[in-house]
Amino acid sequence: MKNRCVIVGGARINNYDFVKNHIKEDDFIIYCDGGLSHLEGLGGSVDLIIGDFDSHDNPNMDKETIVLPTVKDDTDTVYAVKEAVKRGFRDFVMVGVIGGRFDHTLGNLSMLLYLDNLGAKAMLVDDYSEITLLSAKDGAHSECRVKDDCKYFSIICAEKKASGITIRNAKYEVEDFEMTNDTPIGVSNEVIKNKEAVIEIREGKIFVIKVVSE
Repeated sequence: MKNRCVIVGGARINNYDFVKNHIKEDDFIIYCDGGLSHLEGLGGSVDLIIGDFDSHDNPNMDKETIVLPTVKDDTDTVYAVKEAVKRGFRDFVMVGVIGGRFDHTLGNLSMLLYLDNLGAKAMLVDDYSEITLLSAKDGAHSECRVKDDCKYFSIICAEKKASGITIRNAKYEVEDFEMTNDTPIGVSNEVIKNKEAVIEIREGKIFVIKVVSE
């Protein structure tokens, strides 16, 4: 079985080279309805197609296809995430899911929380950034590192409160800091050249956004 699932949504992709760098040959790739417009740009590999085909015609390819009703609770992308979870995947990259309709963007961002609650990990990738979730509970320590190959990095509280946040090797450093979701104080930090920024958290969830270019 392939270990990682890539889900392709229908949001616009302009920088195919950057996005393709996040896809491996052995990934299991799901295209969601309008995401099929990216099939050629991303290299043509597909393992599963899912959608109600209100945004793109069913290509009727010789690939497994799940046709959804147009009236349903989950978007095509959310259905794809849940289907992949059912198939045992716990590592995800989602592309073509940010931009365009803001409601879809927020809905797709919530998939980081959904997957984290299942003990899975995920990254959302757009034309110039990577978004992940860092979480900790019951006082356990969690951390991630950001290399100096990015232009900026930001952290945003994903719940009402996140505490025990420490940032080192960055232009703006904090120690045992508390963030709330109504104050975006963590936007546009920078990694110190030739170092890795270390982000730690003791309680709560934060989005970590690595901005590679503008």
